[in-house]
Amino acid sequence: PVLVVVPMALSGAIGAEATLSFLGVGVPITEPSLGLLISNGNDYLLSGKWWISIIPGLVLVSLVLCINVVADRIREHNNPYLKFQDKI
Repeated sequence: PVLVVVPMALSGAIGAEATLSFLGVGVPITEPSLGLLISNGNDYLLSGKWWISIIPGLVLVSLVLCINVVADRIREHNNPYLKFQDKI
Protein backbone atom coordinates (compact mmCIF):
# COMPACT_ATOMS: atom_id res chain seq x y z
CA PRO A 1 0.00 0.00 0.00
CA VAL A 2 2.85 2.42 0.73
CA LEU A 3 4.18 2.02 -2.82
CA VAL A 4 0.86 3.32 -4.12
CA VAL A 5 0.11 6.01 -1.54
CA VAL A 6 3.50 7.74 -1.72
CA PRO A 7 3.42 8.52 -5.47
CA MET A 8 -0.17 9.75 -5.19
CA ALA A 9 0.77 12.00 -2.27
CA LEU A 10 3.83 13.19 -4.20
CA SER A 11 1.76 14.21 -7.21
CA GLY A 12 -0.67 16.01 -4.90
CA ALA A 13 2.20 17.84 -3.22
CA ILE A 14 3.64 18.90 -6.58
CA GLY A 15 0.25 20.24 -7.64
CA ALA A 16 -0.26 22.06 -4.34
CA GLU A 17 3.20 23.63 -4.49
CA ALA A 18 2.65 24.78 -8.07
CA THR A 19 -0.74 26.23 -7.15
CA LEU A 20 0.63 28.11 -4.16
CA SER A 21 3.58 29.40 -6.19
CA PHE A 22 1.23 30.51 -8.95
CA LEU A 23 -0.81 32.46 -6.40
CA GLY A 24 2.35 34.03 -4.97
CA VAL A 25 2.31 32.42 -1.53
CA GLY A 26 4.59 29.46 -2.27
CA VAL A 27 8.34 29.34 -2.53
CA PRO A 28 10.33 32.60 -2.69
CA ILE A 29 10.66 34.23 -6.09
CA THR A 30 14.38 33.37 -6.19
CA GLU A 31 13.61 29.63 -6.18
CA PRO A 32 12.65 27.91 -9.46
CA SER A 33 9.13 26.53 -9.57
CA LEU A 34 6.68 25.52 -12.28
CA GLY A 35 3.98 27.62 -10.63
CA LEU A 36 6.19 30.71 -10.77
CA LEU A 37 7.04 30.05 -14.42
CA ILE A 38 3.35 29.79 -15.28
CA SER A 39 2.57 32.92 -13.26
CA ASN A 40 5.34 34.92 -14.92
CA GLY A 41 4.19 33.79 -18.35
CA ASN A 42 0.60 34.99 -17.83
CA ASP A 43 1.65 38.54 -18.67
CA TYR A 44 2.82 37.40 -22.12
CA LEU A 45 -0.09 35.15 -23.14
CA LEU A 46 -1.85 37.72 -25.30
CA SER A 47 1.33 39.29 -26.70
CA GLY A 48 2.15 36.28 -28.87
CA LYS A 49 4.63 34.66 -26.50
CA TRP A 50 2.23 31.97 -25.30
CA TRP A 51 4.94 29.34 -24.88
CA ILE A 52 6.33 31.12 -21.80
CA SER A 53 3.31 29.96 -19.82
CA ILE A 54 2.01 26.98 -21.81
CA ILE A 55 5.19 24.88 -21.81
CA PRO A 56 5.63 24.89 -17.99
CA GLY A 57 1.92 24.10 -17.69
CA LEU A 58 2.28 21.11 -19.99
CA VAL A 59 5.35 19.97 -18.05
CA LEU A 60 3.40 20.19 -14.80
CA VAL A 61 0.44 18.26 -16.18
CA SER A 62 2.65 15.58 -17.74
CA LEU A 63 4.72 15.22 -14.54
CA VAL A 64 1.65 14.68 -12.37
CA LEU A 65 0.08 12.38 -14.96
CA CYS A 66 3.23 10.25 -15.25
CA ILE A 67 3.52 9.89 -11.48
CA ASN A 68 -0.14 8.84 -11.27
CA VAL A 69 0.25 6.32 -14.11
CA VAL A 70 3.31 4.78 -12.44
CA ALA A 71 1.43 4.52 -9.14
CA ASP A 72 -1.52 2.89 -10.91
CA ARG A 73 0.74 0.36 -12.64
CA ILE A 74 2.41 -0.46 -9.31
CA ARG A 75 -1.03 -1.00 -7.78
CA GLU A 76 -2.09 -3.28 -10.63
CA HIS A 77 1.14 -5.25 -10.45
CA ASN A 78 1.00 -5.79 -6.69
CA ASN A 79 -2.71 -6.54 -6.32
CA PRO A 80 -3.31 -10.30 -6.50
CA TYR A 81 -7.07 -9.86 -7.00
CA LEU A 82 -6.52 -7.93 -10.22
CA LYS A 83 -4.19 -10.66 -11.49
CA PHE A 84 -6.87 -13.28 -10.81
CA GLN A 85 -9.57 -11.28 -12.61
CA ASP A 86 -7.45 -11.04 -15.77
CA LYS A 87 -7.41 -14.84 -16.09
CA ILE A 88 -11.19 -15.22 -15.89
